[in-house]
Amino acid sequence: MRRLIVQTRKRLKTPPAGLIGARAIRHELRHLMPRRPLPSEITIYRVLRQAGELASPCGVDTGYFPTPSEEVAGSLDAVDGTCRYLEGGTQVYAFHPLNLRTRALHQTLARTKELSIAQTHLLDAWQRQGIPRFLQLDTDAVFWEGYKVARVRGQFARLCLSVGVELIFLPFAEPQHHGQVEQLNGLWGGPAFGERPHFGGFPQVCRLSLRFVEGYMHPYCPPALHGKTPAQRQRTEPRPRLTGPLRRALPPLLPIPAARIHFIRHLQPDGTIPLLHELWPLPKALAGHEVWAPITTHRHTLKVWFRRDLNHDWRLITHVPYDFTDPVHKRQPLFTTLVTMSCHFSELLCLGRHVSDVMTVHK
Repeated sequence: MRRLIVQTRKRLKTPPAGLIGARAIRHELRHLMPRRPLPSEITIYRVLRQAGELASPCGVDTGYFPTPSEEVAGSLDAVDGTCRYLEGGTQVYAFHPLNLRTRALHQTLARTKELSIAQTHLLDAWQRQGIPRFLQLDTDAVFWEGYKVARVRGQFARLCLSVGVELIFLPFAEPQHHGQVEQLNGLWGGPAFGERPHFGGFPQVCRLSLRFVEGYMHPYCPPALHGKTPAQRQRTEPRPRLTGPLRRALPPLLPIPAARIHFIRHLQPDGTIPLLHELWPLPKALAGHEVWAPITTHRHTLKVWFRRDLNHDWRLITHVPYDFTDPVHKRQPLFTTLVTMSCHFSELLCLGRHVSDVMTVHK
């Protein structure tokens, strides 16, 4: 069985694209030996590690972190990008928005990492897979847009907020909290696809990456889906979709709409948190902990909440005025209807059980 596990792993590496993890190996073994008891996925990983096919696992941070998937009730996507270099130095950027409930993937490949490409990528994903209620992302320059001026939000954030997507920015330089989409980036850029020396150029990467997406969406069954594939779960996902007329109605330069932006931040030893290029002082007793800081644009307020763990309620730490440098506008009527549909399909933030004013953002 050990020999079969290692041989199956090596065989799965041979095609130009495909999954090579323990679940994929177990799926192959089931076809080879339908009546024989198979080892668990943990056992398969242990065999691969002993055979030198996997690196030793890293330590895990056990401190409490307010994970968005546990703190919000409603559809949640995570978006991230990754880069690979082909022979000769050609760069390939892959943008991946991932539905964290269905694990459905939409991929866009590009030669450069630009704002316009990231925006087009999101619009395509919203037309195909529907608009989420929340979008989890890190502080990558293409999303953050490199602004160094306090209280400025760029066109990427304004695009999301205009169609009713509330942004949840994760802490700086903590990719472990972006786990599911980082794992997907690793699959695409690692032995399952990116590390296989078969690329003759950017067009070939695009063609072969379609096989990777197809293999991920259909044969693959993530553990969280209990035997279902991402494609099967996505077909039952109730989300409003971005239509062609609504997409064309988006102006090239968007104002800041009435909405909320969320930040999860780590308190520094001096008791401050960085927020849109400003430092905000908080009680030093909370240094080292994570806080949740939503900004409500149309109410010009910043609130900071702290929760010790899932067994405790959220506690309001501070509530202060907050104004952006640009004026805040009402959302266009076309997109107000879209946001209302999104709210109908999903409940709002779980913080709403303790906050009275979070239920009227879309109005």
